[in-house]
Amino acid sequence: MEAVKSTMNSMMSAMSMGGKKDEDSKPQPPLDTESKELREKYEKAGQEHVFNFWDDLKPEQKGALYQQLQDFDPEHINKISDAAINPPKPESEDETPKLEQLPESATTSTIDSKKGDLEAWYNDGLKLIAENKVAVVLMAGGQGTRLGSSLPKGQYNIGLPSEKSLFQLQAERIVRLQHLAAKHCNKEELDVVIPWYIMTSGPTRKPTESFFEEKKYFGLSRTNVTIFEQGVLPCINMQGKILLEEKSRVAVAPDGNGGLYNALINSGVVQDMEKRGIEHIHMFGVDNCLVRVADPTFIGFSASKKVEIATKVVRKRDAKESVGLIVQKNGKPDVVEYSEISTSEAEAKDPKDNTLLKLRAANIVNHYYSFHFLQSIPEWVHKLPHHVAKKKIPSIPLDSKTGEQVNPDSPNGIKLEQFVFDCFPFVPMSAFACMEVVREDEFSALKNAPGAKEDSPETSKRDIMLQGASFLKLAGATVTSESGEAGVEVSPLISYAGEGLEYLRGREVRAPAVVEKE
Repeated sequence: MEAVKSTMNSMMSAMSMGGKKDEDSKPQPPLDTESKELREKYEKAGQEHVFNFWDDLKPEQKGALYQQLQDFDPEHINKISDAAINPPKPESEDETPKLEQLPESATTSTIDSKKGDLEAWYNDGLKLIAENKVAVVLMAGGQGTRLGSSLPKGQYNIGLPSEKSLFQLQAERIVRLQHLAAKHCNKEELDVVIPWYIMTSGPTRKPTESFFEEKKYFGLSRTNVTIFEQGVLPCINMQGKILLEEKSRVAVAPDGNGGLYNALINSGVVQDMEKRGIEHIHMFGVDNCLVRVADPTFIGFSASKKVEIATKVVRKRDAKESVGLIVQKNGKPDVVEYSEISTSEAEAKDPKDNTLLKLRAANIVNHYYSFHFLQSIPEWVHKLPHHVAKKKIPSIPLDSKTGEQVNPDSPNGIKLEQFVFDCFPFVPMSAFACMEVVREDEFSALKNAPGAKEDSPETSKRDIMLQGASFLKLAGATVTSESGEAGVEVSPLISYAGEGLEYLRGREVRAPAVVEKE
């Protein structure tokens, strides 16, 4: 526990409330006594090779490497590396986890819930928002590498007629929701605030900050948007040895989306939530273009259940879809990856409805947390396991005499990652809830390169445009198209989830079209 705290505290010590590092000051070389003390620490842990090229370095480079190595506890790195590379074997080889559906008491579905329940949850959620008790946490550490872009994924233009980025779509949903909550509770719009906490990584931090400044925070107050940074861990080889990227730099990688929890504490986000009186938090990943940010229905449902964690899911398309599933595993809430369940389990039918799969609650990384649960992070974060991701990591071979970097053709190392859902089993089933939602309404991921059949920029754009056309039809408008494109882009500033479009009743809208203003 202390090792985790000391490692993360030193990693984040240079970060202010927004998590900003002081990058203007050049690193000063350490005193001989300081470098000797640190070298002995790494020698004791069997990681002394990180000093192999120390004598070749210029003073500035020594300062940079010393600063970086100081941020890590090598004994702790050894411990988590060993646990990830050599996980404990089950007591019995025949021991297989018992996977069951979540109990009915913990679940609901917007597909077949009573209209009265949905309206009550929605109204309760709006009231909590109007009371400034709801916050949003966005995981936005990824770059659009697979999309052919080095920019943060949140800046990606998916091809909408308006050319809005994912960041802009989400920001405008917050603006609209603040308006709806204020109206619902007869409050001034400026008095309703949904603070937005955006977790970036090293490569996406500065571009994200610059983008928000350039776009004037999309109409939100900059005092209510906090951009912070997740931690990093050293990359290791297959034997657990720390890899040098260059003579003066350790190869590092973000610590996975499960690094969110340490970052929330160490960047001051949880403390800021406490000052603001936040009680309910909505967290999601940046790549879902349809996400209902701070969804009042989800917030109201979760609050009514008085749970610590809740999650949104969509129905698995078919038995072969490659998605993680929310399940009850050995009596505890958990996520199992598609590769962890057998074909027979994947194909099993629901005993109460044989038209549905038994295990069908697909994880879409869309979660609710009580503030109490986030406050308790220091009590359980050390229990989160680290997972192995084998990667091709440009680095200096351990036996290198020259210190030249090698670009491997096959995986030569490991990035250690934590998963955001690994804390689910830490809460009892009575403190966990799950809401099934309609995929077409709320989930369309952006993961694959342009031209891919699924989860691509084209499918993201298509799903937003089809949803917009659906909004208009429900409002009583007629959508026509001569080009075969039936979609309509509806600005989130006009409608959060289909409301507010009554003025279009009886009108004909020719697609493709954009509804940006009333």
